[in-house]
Amino acid sequence: QVQLAESGGGLVQAGGSLRLSCAASGRIVSWAVMAWFRQAPGKEREFVAHIRGRGENIYYADSVKGRVTISRDNAKNTVDLQMSSLKPEDTAVYYCAVMLAPRLGVTTPRSYDFWGQGTQVTVSS
Repeated sequence: QVQLAESGGGLVQAGGSLRLSCAASGRIVSWAVMAWFRQAPGKEREFVAHIRGRGENIYYADSVKGRVTISRDNAKNTVDLQMSSLKPEDTAVYYCAVMLAPRLGVTTPRSYDFWGQGTQVTVSS
């Protein structure tokens, strides 16, 4: 069993920055895919970024590319999301997720095995 706990959300003005962190308990092998998704009110959960291994495989959604950086510390079982140049449309609950064995559909929520409870990010205009 894997448990994920996100932190770092909050209220920030447009153009500002936030760093989200996700700590995982339980054994996660280095080749597992760890990802961030987000869900705004009334919208479906959408992919933000994923990372596999030590970072040899990283992918970002077009909506955040150039503004966010995902990183991972396999020794600490953590994955971070550094976000900058935030926009009001980035407002959402941000979730950390893990896919224990790589499979197709890294941008699809149902492909992931475990999820955190989420952390709220609110960007004011």
